[in-house]
Amino acid sequence: MKPLEILSAMPKWAKASPDQIVDSPAFAMPCRLGEETVTLRSGAVQAADTLDLALKFGDEPHTLKIARSAHFPDLDKIWDSRADVPGPILLALVERECGPLLQLLENAVRRQVRLVGLADASASPDSQAVFLQVADIVFALTRSETVVAALGLLRNLDFSSSELRAETMAADVEYAAFALPATDLASLAVGDALLLSEIGTIPPRFIVDGRFVMDGGGVTPFKPDGRCSVLAAEPRIVTLGELFDAAGESANVESQAAAIGAQLRLVQGGNAIATGRLDKLGNHPAFIVESTTTSH
Repeated sequence: MKPLEILSAMPKWAKASPDQIVDSPAFAMPCRLGEETVTLRSGAVQAADTLDLALKFGDEPHTLKIARSAHFPDLDKIWDSRADVPGPILLALVERECGPLLQLLENAVRRQVRLVGLADASASPDSQAVFLQVADIVFALTRSETVVAALGLLRNLDFSSSELRAETMAADVEYAAFALPATDLASLAVGDALLLSEIGTIPPRFIVDGRFVMDGGGVTPFKPDGRCSVLAAEPRIVTLGELFDAAGESANVESQAAAIGAQLRLVQGGNAIATGRLDKLGNHPAFIVESTTTSH
């Protein structure tokens, strides 16, 4: 599975609204600003002093509030006195210097952009804006359904984002899996031993959030098959970053075989069957039953 497939299979992200995605610290949409390859991100800073422009995406009116930026050198020169500049001249300057930004927005939103004129500073209050940044340009744009629906896609999240990679899930460490007849399961009692030939020969795998299998082969969807599983007594915590890394071309999943005496669980179809410990029966690793459920 690829990182995008992993996110799409997680309820939190599969159900995330476009607004939640755009507002996420991990939002990072690849774009072109003129000849530059840049990344459009959620703005960490909300500028107080802005040049407010009225524009349209198709027929929909929007307000674009641009902060002072060295990316616009001529605007920068007259920034403090821009109120004294005649509107048509200021707009002509905006069209010339901000053209690449307007083109970026047109491509990102997938709607034709038309600069209408200067906007009243109160036309689109900050509470109705999405704050964005690209290169050193900080700006706010009307938070409309058109804008957030175009930007707020899972593929526009940065899979290397520390905030995203730090998200955690519980993972069962599976040391062995095998089929066991129903009659054997029903008669399982304290002191019984189940030989575990996988221990020491096959690396453990991780069943993450009941949704994914993570092992040396990468990350795949978890598909219950009705077999019994011998699991570590306690789940371990796995980060989303570990899942992404395991899904990469050079998957490297660190796992260690259970040590003699380790506490284990026997489960089938998500139901607890027995608890026990890892021991040896002759030279063979074995699950020694220490307790059983009353319903198996």
